[in-house]
Amino acid sequence: MKKMLLAISSAAAFSSPLAIAAEEITNDNGLYLGANYGYLNIDSDDEFDDDNEAFQGLIGYRFNNYFAAEGGYIDFGNYGNNLAKASTDGYTFAIKGTLPINKQFGLYLKLGQLWWETDYKILGFDGSKNDEGLFYGAGLSFDITDNLVLNAEYIVYDLDLDADDVSDDIDDADFDKDLEHASVGLEYRF
Repeated sequence: MKKMLLAISSAAAFSSPLAIAAEEITNDNGLYLGANYGYLNIDSDDEFDDDNEAFQGLIGYRFNNYFAAEGGYIDFGNYGNNLAKASTDGYTFAIKGTLPINKQFGLYLKLGQLWWETDYKILGFDGSKNDEGLFYGAGLSFDITDNLVLNAEYIVYDLDLDADDVSDDIDDADFDKDLEHASVGLEYRF
């Protein structure tokens, strides 16, 4: 009987802070708009290696504290060098899963699809390519007010550019690159 009382009191003591934290987290669903600005690292095995700035606009809907869907537009800017230059932008759709830590902080993961367009110049040949790729990442959110949220996130976009599309004179030049975007942003919840 003493062991049973000890187990019950231990479980109650352990679950009390969790119950209090859960009460502090309100069920907040609805539409939100956001914008991110950050550092972009283009990581590839070719002439496209570069660092740059990237801008992103978002619109999303929170179904509850744990799940949201969002779409956006991202401009990766211009990158490359004199041999190979590119400019990429695109549209995104993502599923966002959030783990609320307390009333103000949350951790989140994103998994989504990027539909992108790249205009490029390789060895004097101009071209353009439209394609799609996956992206994934994680972030931390901080609720400044009930409506205004500060986010910091790290997202990796996977892009594949085949130089055979530029010219028949360039053979077997496949430029596979990851665009790594570390950013901060604001989100306004309606």
